[in-house]
Amino acid sequence: MFKLRYSFVPRPFVRFVRRRLVLTLVVLALCAVLLLSTSTSVLVSSLESSWLASKSPVEITPSGSISRPDRQQLPPPPRQENDTYAGSSWWADARWRSTAFSSTLTLDDDRALLPPLPARPTIYCYYDATNETPQDELEAERALLLTWRRAWWASGFRPVIIGAAEATAHPLYSRVQTLDVDLGLKVDLLRWLAWDVAGGGLLTQYTLLPMVSAVDKLPPQLRKGNFSGVLRWDELRDGLLAANAVTLRATLQVLVNSSELKNAANIMSLLPDDSIQADSAHSSLAYYHTAVLEKRYGKVAKLVQQHRVEGLRSLNHLINAHLHIVWQNRFPLGIEVLKPLPGHTTAMVNGTLNFAKLLATCPETPLPSSCPPNLPQCVPCVPLSRGMSISTPRWYRNSTRVFTLGTVPHPWTLALVHNSRQDFDIGWIVRESPRDPWLAALTQSISGSGVSGAPRVIRLKQAVADTYTQRATLWFTAEVGVPDDLDWYFGFAIPKKLSKYGMSQSPVPADRLVKIESKKKSSIEAEPSDDDVAKEVQLLARAKHMTAQVGHAAEVRLRASLEAWNMADTEAWKFVKAYQARRTMERVEWETSEARFLDGAGLERA
Repeated sequence: MFKLRYSFVPRPFVRFVRRRLVLTLVVLALCAVLLLSTSTSVLVSSLESSWLASKSPVEITPSGSISRPDRQQLPPPPRQENDTYAGSSWWADARWRSTAFSSTLTLDDDRALLPPLPARPTIYCYYDATNETPQDELEAERALLLTWRRAWWASGFRPVIIGAAEATAHPLYSRVQTLDVDLGLKVDLLRWLAWDVAGGGLLTQYTLLPMVSAVDKLPPQLRKGNFSGVLRWDELRDGLLAANAVTLRATLQVLVNSSELKNAANIMSLLPDDSIQADSAHSSLAYYHTAVLEKRYGKVAKLVQQHRVEGLRSLNHLINAHLHIVWQNRFPLGIEVLKPLPGHTTAMVNGTLNFAKLLATCPETPLPSSCPPNLPQCVPCVPLSRGMSISTPRWYRNSTRVFTLGTVPHPWTLALVHNSRQDFDIGWIVRESPRDPWLAALTQSISGSGVSGAPRVIRLKQAVADTYTQRATLWFTAEVGVPDDLDWYFGFAIPKKLSKYGMSQSPVPADRLVKIESKKKSSIEAEPSDDDVAKEVQLLARAKHMTAQVGHAAEVRLRASLEAWNMADTEAWKFVKAYQARRTMERVEWETSEARFLDGAGLERA
């Protein structure tokens, strides 16, 4: 039966079918090869066409970012005053907390969305050096003024020096000059005249500074600025005063017309009890007046009396050291230098790690075991007795008990350094490169796995700029590194070198020192070899050059494709870069406006 059915199919026909089948398989194989060979170019087109695989056409801007023509149908947000600095551009808007990617609001991939810049209350200090003041004494006083300005700026205020120029502009200046009163009282009256011309507000002595512990805050009245009358603080004497312009002008009239001027020792004794309000002293303010120096810091007080210049320098070192110590005490768990991908990023975070060591070192001080007058139970920084721990964890933890330093790389920088590659192509990006690897590793602890890039980048932005966390974190870009103006961010002069570890020069109570554990294990991961680090340095330099390029070159277009592949990592980098640029711009513009003070006296000089 089988042979009978088979005999109905001619042998030539069977051979024909087999040949057609072979030919069909060959054609299919060729089509598959062609499809595989063109898949890379298709993916390139897909990446360049949209950040999120949009079907709309794209253009590459001169800076190398991706621009969609469909966005041009909507007008971009209006430009804001002072919204560009050091290659960064931004738009300040309150929606920054809920917006993962800035370009959805700015309609510009080169413009970051930042939080609105908080207003800085102005705080004044009167200073008027006479022509007879020796130059070295002037320099010592200006150093103290610099310390005062730096501390208040870091606390969110706008410190302004007022002097003879403001006092002479007051209508009552001529009247005050003719008064037959004690010289000290006359200087105090001139101080009030200058304060009135400035418009009232806050007035301090330059030896009163903010020193806020971890559990304390500055008096709320200082930031609100709503003063119903003249306000002073107990135990601070005339170190801090506050008044509105109307009340201050009326109070000055009372002072100048007082019949008790000749017998008065100071202004406070002339004011009626009902004309000045008193508030309780606040533990966040440190006032180094003469009585405090004599009681708590006798060595410095004696030096000021005997050798004023050396004494003022010693006092400046003491105040700066106390500012540094108070900052160290706010972070009992130490400093964390984030290193999310530790494999080949040692060179990238080395600058940040060295900076952390400077923050943890003991500052230069004439009294190593002393504490600020407002925080007598602080933990002093004494070599070999205590020290802030420094670790390099892989992820960020949201805690105000530890100070966090983060180095944010551009995706191009991370691709070269972390993968030890001199270059790459689009095929490597889509086949071998994971999406947003840096941010995914960084937020693993607070966001977990299986979370997209959008919520992760929002968490990072909150860590960088949120009011609650920004004082416990500081972020840099890997390409710029640690800025050289961070004294203004911290409020004290950061040591330029590590302190020499030696024995304590003066006894410190045992309950105020952290015991040293023998054979304490380092929390910093083992360092790679010198050759590996040298290679990382070369790759980092190459990446810095590439991320700064603009135009339409092939590498710039490739960078745009890499940014599109790593949207969250790119957004984090642009946000930190713009936030850091705006912080620097704000300080530079303020300092420039204040340069009129004694031809720049009190300003840092190159």
